[in-house]
Amino acid sequence: MPEPGSKSYDKKRARRRKEAERSGVPDKNANEAANESIQQDPRWRTSGPRTERGRGPKGERPGNE
Repeated sequence: MPEPGSKSYDKKRARRRKEAERSGVPDKNANEAANESIQQDPRWRTSGPRTERGRGPKGERPGNE
């Protein structure tokens, strides 16, 4: 799943930015419109930490009490 900042995410954002510009969205707002449309799509949302270490210190993780 592509994450914000990845190459595939940036390519998708650029395509959506062009689509927004062609549909009449002002140039300065097209980037924000593209980011919002991608973030609303569940396939392009971040998946969270990929490893146990990414969840934080072991004593501070949810469920470890």
